[in-house]
Amino acid sequence: MTENVYSVSEINSFLKRLLDKEDTLRNVQVVGEISNFKRYPSGHAYFTLKDADAVLKCVMFRSRALGLRFEPRNGDTVIAVGRIAVYERDGVYQLYTDLLLQQGVGDLMQAYEMLKSKLLQEGLFDQERKQPLPVNPQRVGIITSPAGAAVRDIITVSRRRNPGVKLLLYPVQVQGENASAEIADAIRFFNEKKLANVLIVGRGGGSIEDLWAFNEERTVRAVAGSCIPVVSAVGHETDFTLCDFAADQRAATPSQAAEMAVADIVSYRQRVRFLLERCRSLMAARLAGAQRTLEALASSWALRDPQRLLADKALRADGAYARLVQNMQRRAQQAQHALALQAARLDSMSPLAVLGRGYSVTQSRDYKLIGSVEQVQWGDELVTTVRDGQIISVVQQVEGR
Repeated sequence: MTENVYSVSEINSFLKRLLDKEDTLRNVQVVGEISNFKRYPSGHAYFTLKDADAVLKCVMFRSRALGLRFEPRNGDTVIAVGRIAVYERDGVYQLYTDLLLQQGVGDLMQAYEMLKSKLLQEGLFDQERKQPLPVNPQRVGIITSPAGAAVRDIITVSRRRNPGVKLLLYPVQVQGENASAEIADAIRFFNEKKLANVLIVGRGGGSIEDLWAFNEERTVRAVAGSCIPVVSAVGHETDFTLCDFAADQRAATPSQAAEMAVADIVSYRQRVRFLLERCRSLMAARLAGAQRTLEALASSWALRDPQRLLADKALRADGAYARLVQNMQRRAQQAQHALALQAARLDSMSPLAVLGRGYSVTQSRDYKLIGSVEQVQWGDELVTTVRDGQIISVVQQVEGR
């Protein structure tokens, strides 16, 4: 078998890796006519895109298909946005579709994707840039149309959660030619005047054209550059704008934005009441325990009859003193006996005792002991010590033995 022979799986795997490495195929927009569109019970949608010369298999998984703004029909001309990859099991390549748009919004989507990629590379959407929302803001800035339902929803929810919160509305256009500039100016105004602790920027839902002011670079950079935390509340759950990515928090609806930005004072008060009651209960339990301890100590025999405690200790001290005296006396008697024995031994070895038994010590005149006849000669004077005195004599004769 030659080295150039591959299995089917190896070929399909090779082609899959090859396509996955191609950056151009990771985010493509394909225009074509829908054919064989079918939704399965799983929620996934399968269809093909075709033109006069070719067809392309497509799949749209449930998580993406739920966001469709229209019901695709066979024969519709659409723009599909997604990635091209190989399905290894069947050995076919297909378009894994993330977004399906009716023809006419392709230019907007292309601009959307290009700006998104640019700002993403700049780090404008990085999580590290996000600011935390204040826990209990006193002033909330609202940037939206004064005539839309969004502002009414925000006011209603905010008043319900915290009747004392100050709501500052900066009215702007939310769609049209001047909308982007007005929204960006409003964000800068709140930042320069430091009028709010948090900002809600948004509007109700709509088509991609209606929401386009929140996809323009001027608006997105103003949101990202705000020193005041921003909650983006543009459209409904399935509507994502570039402001959503740049904001510190994204809300699916204006009502949810108010819930995220405004503290629920009622819940706080309930929590405080709960904690106060818990503190009272714990304090009462501590005091009751201390009272029981005090009563137990007050009724103890040590406090009622303290002399009893001292008497026991006095008896123990007296007993210890008596044992100490006895021990010292016993040791003293032994020491006296030992001293007497030593004295007797010393006395038995004393020269005086030896002299007392009839012995004597002879010395020369210069008191050198005489132990041999060779140490003396005729005429030498000797001193002989006996028990009761000394005898001075002169050598008259020396005899050896």
